[in-house]
Amino acid sequence: MTGMHRISVQYSGPADGFESRYTEGHVPLVLALPGLARFTTSRTRALGPGEVPDFVAELWFEDAETMKAAMRSPEMAATAADAEELPAEGFVMFTGEVHEHR
Repeated sequence: MTGMHRISVQYSGPADGFESRYTEGHVPLVLALPGLARFTTSRTRALGPGEVPDFVAELWFEDAETMKAAMRSPEMAATAADAEELPAEGFVMFTGEVHEHR
């Protein structure tokens, strides 16, 4: 059995109006993704030297198969197209299986 899988999206250089545009326009698209188990966003700040993204979104799915199905969905196509239009310098996406340690 596999664990939860997460897609992380890190945005850099958000312009004025990014968060309101993200919240009002992009969030509803993300929430419509099939199989989405959890969705979080955060404005980040550095705790030490080095560059950090300005804004991070995390999309959680129960397993790899559910995530892959969402990635192939028309809802994800609409979400991805909208992400390209967000007022930010750019973004990077990556995914992986989540391992929880206690």
